[in-house]
Amino acid sequence: MGRLQRKKPASKKKDKKKNVGVATSSQPKGNVAMEKAALVVGSSRAVKRRQTLPQKKASSWAKEDKNYLNKGLQFLREVKVELKKVTWPTRKQTLGSTLVVIILVMIIAFFLGIVDIGLSNLVRVFIQ
Repeated sequence: MGRLQRKKPASKKKDKKKNVGVATSSQPKGNVAMEKAALVVGSSRAVKRRQTLPQKKASSWAKEDKNYLNKGLQFLREVKVELKKVTWPTRKQTLGSTLVVIILVMIIAFFLGIVDIGLSNLVRVFIQ
């Protein structure tokens, strides 16, 4: 889907061009960081770019093990926080739900037992 874009007033377009031109012209050309900062100040929709740092390769298995251990510990911390948000049922609610489940299982088992006996007797009649 395409995004709807609003037309900007001509005055904002001119202001944007003035801010960028003034900020970059007074700075030395070699200072890239300052030029980017000037562009961000002058633009209404600034795009942030991440600087990619060179990734270091693990020199030993110990570093990878620590990484996995840290990730695992962080996961368990987050699980603990989420479990605190859970609204646990009361003892009465738990017993009531368990009783309902047990009764329904018994009813379904009885029904399937009756159907099984009936079908097995029907098969015996056709076989003989």
